[in-house]
Amino acid sequence: MAFGRLERPQGSEPMSDINMTPLIDVMLVLLIIFMITAPMMTSRLKLDLPRAETQAPPPVPPAVITIALTADGRTHLDDLAVDAAALEAQVQAQAKSKPDTEVQLRADRVVPYERVAQLIGVLQKAGLTRIAFVTEASEASGAPAAPAGQP
Repeated sequence: MAFGRLERPQGSEPMSDINMTPLIDVMLVLLIIFMITAPMMTSRLKLDLPRAETQAPPPVPPAVITIALTADGRTHLDDLAVDAAALEAQVQAQAKSKPDTEVQLRADRVVPYERVAQLIGVLQKAGLTRIAFVTEASEASGAPAAPAGQP
């Protein structure tokens, strides 16, 4: 009989970290199950619709007018030079006859923004709200085109 203390071997300490591997495995399995079953769960209403002989109306292209503001200060309506009063009268007449007319606005780079804004005001006052700004396509590389006279 030995006198003294009995030594007990130290047991392993409890683990304080959560093991994420089983949780991730379960989540991936559930994801795969949902990916496979989701397309099968959609219910589509299957109908056998009756046929009817109809003639589709021909598509009517919208009316388009082109207004150009040149660098020298002139305004052109469909390639004809017009003054401000004539432009306003023709735009109002067009708005009354076809209110869904599209205006394609071409303005030179050097035209002041004020002139463009005034023209848009005249168009909106007449009742034309479909205004498209026409630009040149940039180069194929996606970079903006260099101004004239520069490489």
